[in-house]
Amino acid sequence: MIPARQTPGRLADNVMHFARVLRDAGMPVGTDRVALSLQALQVAGLESKPDLHATLRACMLDRIEHRELFDQAFELFWRDPDLMGRMRAMMLPKVQLKKGDVPPPPENRRLGQALFPHQPDAPPPPEQEETEVHAELTWNDREVLQKADFDTMSTDEWHQARRLLSRMKLVFEPLPTRRSQPSTHGGRPDWRATLSAMGRQGGQVWDMRWRKPRTQPAPLVVLADISGSMSRYSRMLLHFAHTLGHADAHVESFVFGTRLTRTTRLLKSRDPDVAVAQVVRVVQDWSGGTRISQCLHDFNHHWARRVLSGNATVLLISDGLEHGQTDSLAFEMERLHKSCRRLLWLNPLLRFDAFEPRAGGIKAMLPHTDAFLPAHNLQSLSELAELLARPPVPSQQLKGRAAKPAP
Repeated sequence: MIPARQTPGRLADNVMHFARVLRDAGMPVGTDRVALSLQALQVAGLESKPDLHATLRACMLDRIEHRELFDQAFELFWRDPDLMGRMRAMMLPKVQLKKGDVPPPPENRRLGQALFPHQPDAPPPPEQEETEVHAELTWNDREVLQKADFDTMSTDEWHQARRLLSRMKLVFEPLPTRRSQPSTHGGRPDWRATLSAMGRQGGQVWDMRWRKPRTQPAPLVVLADISGSMSRYSRMLLHFAHTLGHADAHVESFVFGTRLTRTTRLLKSRDPDVAVAQVVRVVQDWSGGTRISQCLHDFNHHWARRVLSGNATVLLISDGLEHGQTDSLAFEMERLHKSCRRLLWLNPLLRFDAFEPRAGGIKAMLPHTDAFLPAHNLQSLSELAELLARPPVPSQQLKGRAAKPAP
């Protein structure tokens, strides 16, 4: 690493502080990225602001989904003359633009809290006659929070979402078992109980005794992708899995990135924050790479017969972005689909209206799923809970989006 004294002025301090802001906003920027940036700046120079932007983005950015967040942070951090004005604009609700105005970039409240972690909320600007308030401002906070994306939530919104998730009422689909239980509203006759009652009543039949099949909640198996592009969504979905595990159903949970890890015992803690923190601390490949095909192979080979008995439903949480050949991925998905009662694929990429299944991994996985659903906000998780409470439709598969591979 280049010593700070070899960089002009306070450039090293500013680059390190900028990297810290990006890290607080949710981007995986380590010390190696800072060292690489300082080395690249000595080669590229500081002749213009676009050169500085291009150099830092090439050194600190490794995922295309973080490009928009990086560009916003760069414009706000590197000597913007209207810094406080932009910060106030990010904290205020959206307003309707007039015709001809240039739309602002999508807001990210985590970026505002990363730049000013202790900054009090700024007062709203004075009302202007030409400003028209959008109708969204009449919604209550909870309704807005239901549709907020997990990846763009502020810290306070994240805590509120976790509290709402822990209070979610879950009802699971009842499955009949081979055992039976007494019933008062018909079923099949219970002759043993009926004859016993006749013996106590002098041989007269006062009422028939009945039995009905005993039911149990449908078991669930959660397979959560914890790669870099999925880490923030997987963290919230692990809270959802914790809520499922402390309801009536039996839930088995696994996480996978470059390897498969069983997390069922780690999520047994009563406190969801403690349980998820244990998973993040124990799992070694958190927010790293992804090997979906190999991890599904390990699950099918070592765990499928143990945890998929009893007509289990599998919740597969992944963006489906697999690198390399996808022939083995299609085989493992088909094997997993045949081993469970139904396979529900939760993909945060469905938050985009223009999403199309063009990636090779997604096209290989889609034909072997029973439902393709979004999982990026509280509303999508509420719809998932309603789906788990209903039996699957035998005549047609439930699809959040078309599950046929793209041509």
